[in-house]
Amino acid sequence: MKRHFSTELAYITGMVLLAIGTALMEKADFGMSAIVAPAYILHLKISKILPWFTFGVSEYVFQVFLLFLLCLTVRKMKKGYLFSFVTAVFYGFLLDVSIRLCTIISADTLAVRTVLFLGGLVICGAGVAFLFHTYIAPEVYELFVKEVAETYSLPMANVKTAYDCGSFVSAIALSFLFFGFGHFMGVKAGTVFCTLVNGRLIGMLSRYLDSTFEFQDSLALRGIFER
Repeated sequence: MKRHFSTELAYITGMVLLAIGTALMEKADFGMSAIVAPAYILHLKISKILPWFTFGVSEYVFQVFLLFLLCLTVRKMKKGYLFSFVTAVFYGFLLDVSIRLCTIISADTLAVRTVLFLGGLVICGAGVAFLFHTYIAPEVYELFVKEVAETYSLPMANVKTAYDCGSFVSAIALSFLFFGFGHFMGVKAGTVFCTLVNGRLIGMLSRYLDSTFEFQDSLALRGIFER
C-alpha cells in the first residue's frame, strides 16, 4: 500500500536535496552537472569582478534568461511560470548555504572526491524527481523539461536527456568564450557522465517515488500555480 506524501513537502524536499547535491558535486570538482554548468561558469567569471556574484546568485540570473526561452519554446506564458523565479531565488539561497557548509569537508583524496561526486549526483537526481511531483513552480530548469514534455507529449526522461546535452554544449561554449580554448572550467569528465546518466537516473527515481508514495495536496494552492 502506498504511503501518502504531501506535494508541498515534495517541493521543500526537492529543493533541499538539489542544493545539497549540487554543493557536494562542486566540492568534488569533477565538473558540474550539465544543467547547472552554464550558471556555474558565469559565476566563476563574474565573481572575479563582483565578489558578491555567488553561485546562487548566478543561478537565478541565468534562469531569468531560461524562463524567456521556455516561453518562446512552448509559445505561451502562464502566471505560474513567474513563481519559478521565486523558487530560483530560494534555491540560490539554499545553494550558497550548502556550499558554505561543505567547506568543513576535507576533499583531499580521490576516493573522497569520488564519493562526494556520486553522492551529489544521486541526491540531485532525487531532488529533481521530487520536484516533478509537486504543483509548486520548480526551478526553471525542471519547469522547462516538464512543460516541454507535456506540451509536445514527449517522454520526460528523453526531454531531460536532450536538455542536458544542450546545456553541456552551452557550457563548453561559455568556457571557451570566458577562459579560452583548452580551459574547461566547470566542464570536466563528471559533466559528461552526468549528461549521459541524469535522464535515466531521474526517470528511475521518479518511478520509485510513484510506486512508493501517493502524492496529495495538503493546501488548496494548486490553482494559483497552474494559471
